[in-house]
Amino acid sequence: MILSCQNICKAFSEKHVLRNVSFHIEDYDKAAIVGINGAGKTTLLRIIVGETAADEGIVTVSRDKSFGYLAQHQSVDTENSIYGELLTVKQDFIDLEKRIRDTELQMKTARDAELDRLMDLYAQLTHRFESGGGYSYRSELVGVLKGLGFTEDEFDKPVSTLSGGQKTRVALGKLLLQKPDLIMLDEPTNHLDMSSIAWLETYLMNYKGAVVIVSHDRYFLDRIANKVIEIDQTKASVFTGNYSDYAVKKEQLRAARLKAYLNQQQEIRHQEEVIAKLKSFNREKSIKRAESREKMLDKVERLEKPTQARTDMHITLEPKCESGNDVLHVENLSKSFGPLELFRDIGFDIKKGEHVAIIGDNGTGKTTILKIINRLVPADGGTLRLGANVQIGYYDQEHHVLHMEKTLFEEISDEYPAMSNTEIRNILAAFLFTGDDVFLRIGDLSGGERGRVSLAKLMLSESNFLILDEPTNHLDIASKEILEDALNNYTGTVLYVSHDRYFINRTAGRILELSGSTLTNYLGNYDYYLEKKQQIAENTALSASKETASVKSSHTAEKESETKRNWKEQKELQAKQRKRENDLKRTEERIGVLEQRDGEIDKQMALPEICTNVAKLQELSKEKEQIAAELEQLMERWEELETGE
Repeated sequence: MILSCQNICKAFSEKHVLRNVSFHIEDYDKAAIVGINGAGKTTLLRIIVGETAADEGIVTVSRDKSFGYLAQHQSVDTENSIYGELLTVKQDFIDLEKRIRDTELQMKTARDAELDRLMDLYAQLTHRFESGGGYSYRSELVGVLKGLGFTEDEFDKPVSTLSGGQKTRVALGKLLLQKPDLIMLDEPTNHLDMSSIAWLETYLMNYKGAVVIVSHDRYFLDRIANKVIEIDQTKASVFTGNYSDYAVKKEQLRAARLKAYLNQQQEIRHQEEVIAKLKSFNREKSIKRAESREKMLDKVERLEKPTQARTDMHITLEPKCESGNDVLHVENLSKSFGPLELFRDIGFDIKKGEHVAIIGDNGTGKTTILKIINRLVPADGGTLRLGANVQIGYYDQEHHVLHMEKTLFEEISDEYPAMSNTEIRNILAAFLFTGDDVFLRIGDLSGGERGRVSLAKLMLSESNFLILDEPTNHLDIASKEILEDALNNYTGTVLYVSHDRYFINRTAGRILELSGSTLTNYLGNYDYYLEKKQQIAENTALSASKETASVKSSHTAEKESETKRNWKEQKELQAKQRKRENDLKRTEERIGVLEQRDGEIDKQMALPEICTNVAKLQELSKEKEQIAAELEQLMERWEELETGE
């Protein structure tokens, strides 16, 4: 066990956030902490790392274990470049390299006993450097930076000039390179695009230590988590499995608790009726019997009513009128900002009733497309045409459609003057704004609260074409599921931009991927998109391989027809060809042997008797590193032989 939390309690201004929270994390666990916004997830992480003191309870981290923590917002204040800042994590290797170089210089002039001492020292230093991964730490660093979405031309950027999201990615990169025994991440996917999230998933799935994650990204949690810790109404419950497993078990448990609660309530009402009836007889015996029943009833431990499934917000999306079958036609659309070209000559059509998601990496122009459709940004070129009776409802992730100086009540009443005060209050209450909350200024609200106001206005718009920009940002999981259900029941047309793959899976029937200034169409949800994209990539690679082989064959034939070689030259060429083929065969066989052994090591490391044996794990890890280094050389050699270089 690497972490134990026992009876953790925390209150702020007498409001209890955590009450008797207990759980433990084993050495190789991948655990998710879930709960609605404000449940206390981040507070729990801060208590574990010592940033916040618990009112009661004990947090125990194994004495010989290290941990690292990534908060939601990072303040990385340094004049280092991005690359240089991550390189600070590998200072031990840098110092070790310097000692090795210094020792080499001293060995050149040393004699006898001093030379022997330096040679022993050199052997020790190089062994430490090699066994610790010294020959690969720079390539590992570059791999992490690229995986987190930094391009090579950004490596030299000073960290001080980066945005908050970029600084958080730098902090995440440093944490991953430190390789602590326990990684704790608070909303790590907030500042990553889809490809970076997919990379981080793979990294964490293969991570040799334990991981604890707070996240609202259900697709991410489905792929990584083997344990879910739910914080609900100040208490913690632990479930085995990923997020989908948890959701099923949670609903089953809630149904069982609700049934037990209703049965108990029925029995209590029955006993109360019997007591009242006995008292009504007004006889000594019946009154004593009634009092006896009352005492028994008082001793009954009353069950709490379980929280209802997803009753936070109430969203009903319904168009006021139907649009024509052709909702949107886009042709040859182009947009650049200065020298930066976002997209060129893209086109697509949206039909009535379709739910279409636009996906792509950050900065490709997804939001710009939505703004062009809403006439908020002019296009550089192309045609955009809305169909008959199309009425747009727009959800803007930056909430520019809201008026920061207005109160919530004014935001609704000014837009819909025909609504009564009671109707306005009821609508706002459906989005969790009650009492004096309705007089709060929009500018004073959090991002999640502004999102709920935008959703309320969207619902009231009764539009038949919803255009949504990152609608799940700042929403907790329960609220996301409510929005998903509302969109799936919506009879109008939806076009949206999102990084939430679980949300896309549940709500999209078609995907438009914006990449490399072009738009590619995929019919189906996100899982189908992944499958189709992989299939296309495999087909492209196969076609390229065939084309290369054809070009080689044609080139060889032409060359031989043009050049009249004598018999000796032909024999030499044949000998070289045979040698190349033999070398290629031996290289492929060796690669196969190493890959098989690498797989065997992975299976061994997963065995209970091995994964608890530190010495054996280190031995196997060292062998894996040696295999990886040899495979890299063999792959380069194979490529040289295959291409005849």
